[in-house]
Amino acid sequence: MKKTATLAILLLNFCAAAALQAQTKTGIHLLNSHKVSGDESWDYLLADHTQNKLYLSHGIQVNIINATTGDSVGIIKNTPGVHCIAIVPALKKGYTSNGKSGDCTVFDLHTNAVLKKIKVGDNPDAIFYDDFSKKLFVFNGHSLDASIIDPVKDEVIATIPLGGKPETGVSDGKGNVYVNLEDKNEVVCINTHNFKVTGRHKLAGGDEPSGLAIDRLTSRLFVGCANKILFVLDAATGQKIAALPIGEGSDGVAFDPQLKLIYSANGEGTLTVIKEINANKFTVLENVKTQKGARTLALDYESHHIFLPTADLKPGEGKKSGRFPGTFRVLTYGK
Repeated sequence: MKKTATLAILLLNFCAAAALQAQTKTGIHLLNSHKVSGDESWDYLLADHTQNKLYLSHGIQVNIINATTGDSVGIIKNTPGVHCIAIVPALKKGYTSNGKSGDCTVFDLHTNAVLKKIKVGDNPDAIFYDDFSKKLFVFNGHSLDASIIDPVKDEVIATIPLGGKPETGVSDGKGNVYVNLEDKNEVVCINTHNFKVTGRHKLAGGDEPSGLAIDRLTSRLFVGCANKILFVLDAATGQKIAALPIGEGSDGVAFDPQLKLIYSANGEGTLTVIKEINANKFTVLENVKTQKGARTLALDYESHHIFLPTADLKPGEGKKSGRFPGTFRVLTYGK
């Protein structure tokens, strides 16, 4: 009996060691921590490698810092409840989605001067520029729709009912835009030629999808869910290719097309790193330790650095936790 128990313990130890070894070390580690003034909440951020700038949503303004030094290089003021930032380099303009005022601020990319405000839907959240259609997609959390902005005219040219609360959107570069519906557990496909919903991919087993990224080459969607699963879907058919474990509190997902790495920023204080081996095979490499509250991310596709905003959180639950004053910062991870 004692011999059997000993063998069982040895077997358990062997399995535990094998599990640890299975998580290959990536070499990704903390490179910098840049303190940013102000104690407001935060959401999405944007890395612009052409100007070496980071745009940070921060309460009622957008902080702009040098991505290398952390020095402040500008502020876009009067963006109440700002969630997200998008830029259109060819037009030298940037856009913010202002959740509390229901509009988007248009600003000059070089001077940061506010050029205009565009009324959109109720509680605009994620926003991005689709390089195929040359339009901005603004996803409105309360009115459950998407506002399409022509950045040449800076006018809303279409509104698309989505039938659920939208989160992050991405483009396949071929005329299709995909967006998560957080409350419906599905990914919606939008045709950018006619601005109509053309498909719905159900996420069986997924809960509250938030982060979303795409590999345009393999036509794979990477969907981060609140129940600690990242789904890989065939963008065209919605077929589930893989379900991978990630950390708790994922709110941001990114894909590096050169390194073939998928990142999930998890509010628990980890960055899950997943390797795309081929279009149908994926493996979790590592859960890199970050800091609690770092749930969104931005990726610089040139330096391959990952940026995560956070602050020291007071005891509480999730996004509603209080923050200790003077602790808001951006963490830079890379090799």
